[in-house]
Amino acid sequence: QVQLVESGGGLVQPGGSRRLSCAASGFTFSTYAMRWYRQTPGKEREYVARITAALGTTDYADSVKGRFTISRDNAKKTGELQLNNLTPEDTAVYYCGARLGVRDYWGQGTQVTVSS
Repeated sequence: QVQLVESGGGLVQPGGSRRLSCAASGFTFSTYAMRWYRQTPGKEREYVARITAALGTTDYADSVKGRFTISRDNAKKTGELQLNNLTPEDTAVYYCGARLGVRDYWGQGTQVTVSS
């Protein structure tokens, strides 16, 4: 079955960096775009970034543009999100997702906490 498993979250100081990973299985990863979203308690899930399947074209939310970098390795069936220059406002559970047909699939999320 389709599975997405995020990892790499943790506690990081303001201004620091973190690299999140997403391991995909159960579908042909190389043919689907991959997205990252994040969510904090009481708020809706917020779009962070997207990368297309073949060309690897990227797109970012304005709030993370210039600080976050999305990438993918189709051979390894993994996606990554590099988070740089983190602020407390980046504290959230980060989810990777893929839309297969009309259905969205999400991982369980990984918590990133930015605090001194």
